[in-house]
Amino acid sequence: MRRTRTKLALATVGATAAVLTASGCSATASDPSNGQPAGINSQGTGKVTGTPDTLTVALGVQTQASEAQAALQDNSRKATALIDTLKSNGVADEDVRTSQLSVNPTWEPGGARITGYQVTNQVTATLHDISQAGTLIDAAAATAGDAIRVQQVTFSIADDSDLRAEARSRAVRQAQDQAQQMADTAGVKLGKVRSIVEVPAQAPRSSDPSMRAPDAVLTDTVPIEAGSQELTVNVAVTYDIG
Repeated sequence: MRRTRTKLALATVGATAAVLTASGCSATASDPSNGQPAGINSQGTGKVTGTPDTLTVALGVQTQASEAQAALQDNSRKATALIDTLKSNGVADEDVRTSQLSVNPTWEPGGARITGYQVTNQVTATLHDISQAGTLIDAAAATAGDAIRVQQVTFSIADDSDLRAEARSRAVRQAQDQAQQMADTAGVKLGKVRSIVEVPAQAPRSSDPSMRAPDAVLTDTVPIEAGSQELTVNVAVTYDIG
């Protein structure tokens, strides 16, 4: 009787082991990370070049005096004149904004005591006619004199939807070519698209000059060249294996 029970127990263990072995075999056919069948991952980058039609310039007015109130009053007067100059030269009200205002003490060498105060008021203007940028900066320098600062110049394209659509198409085609090449090399058939994601690209680099007008009125117009701007779209695609 005891031998019969022992045989039954061994048979049960054997059957259980067979089930576990079969389960283990079926699991290896799937991706253990997400339970989906193995696929092909590829990436593509599409690049296009366009001509900027918009210029954003940050103009600063910097003043200094022995007292904070005096430095602030002088700065307010010159900054107001600067804003009026921008608007009188065709910059719309909605394209002019104060982007920074700071009041900081100045110190004697060694930092023993405060010698005065420095006030900086930064105004950001958006120009939709780049050809007028040089004339506008000249006028700003003539208005603010030695207090003028050109903090930043950024070129952009107002409507880049068509350019981005073309870059996106190029990125997808490149990803498809890459996936097809891997499939051919591996001897498998490229299946349907499982997922496709657009990966955010870095913002285009912009020039960042820092200039100070040596004279109240510049004799020559400041040269401003927009050049060209490259737009990039990156995509990541996952394909099934047929």
